Amino acid sequence: PKLFLLLAAETADLGIWSLVTHASAVVMGVMILLLFMSLFCWYIIGNKYFQVTRATRESDAFMRAFWSSGDIDELYGVAQKLENSPLSHMFTAGYSELAKLQKTARRAEADLENVERALSKAMLEQRMSLEAATPFLATTGSAAPFVGLFGTVWGILLTFQTIGVSKKTGLDVLGPKIAEELIATAIGLVAAIPAVIAYNFFVRKIRVLTSEMETFSKDFLNIVRRNFLT
Repeated sequence: PKLFLLLAAETADLGIWSLVTHASAVVMGVMILLLFMSLFCWYIIGNKYFQVTRATRESDAFMRAFWSSGDIDELYGVAQKLENSPLSHMFTAGYSELAKLQKTARRAEADLENVERALSKAMLEQRMSLEAATPFLATTGSAAPFVGLFGTVWGILLTFQTIGVSKKTGLDVLGPKIAEELIATAIGLVAAIPAVIAYNFFVRKIRVLTSEMETFSKDFLNIVRRNFLT
């Protein structure tokens, strides 16, 4: 029974929470920083997932209305309802400039530049909105393992300094200390892996949406040339 209780106590001392709470101040600071980075990444992942999902779904709905509707004023009403679609924002910007163009007596190719600039500006704004906060995912994915490694190296340095003073080199001394320091590297990897996966996922989705915006801009301008310019 005594041997069992002794083994149980040693196992408890090597538990994850025990290793974290017994880490040095610098390593503890590194782990807290990594924890905040991980939590913020998960916040970005959740928020960005819903943003990209809504943008994709509503852009598909808008494109169906765009090619099936023959009334531009009716299409403007549809665009107002699909406010999460980047294409709707582009159409609204182009529609506003087109309304100004229709009030002029003379409509030439040079007048189309205002519509084109409005589309380009709206596309840039929507792309910036979609890409917002994603660089933090890339930063976490690339930096978190090194931050965790720094905590581990620092902790191991302190461990060897302690060994040099105490002259104790047994595994019972080194094992728990090194385990405490390796926790920082593990937390760094836990923070980095989801961030890298999510970043690659969102980059691909945003690239697809950007391509759709570029295509829509060309289609919209071609329709304006055919039907509104004389």
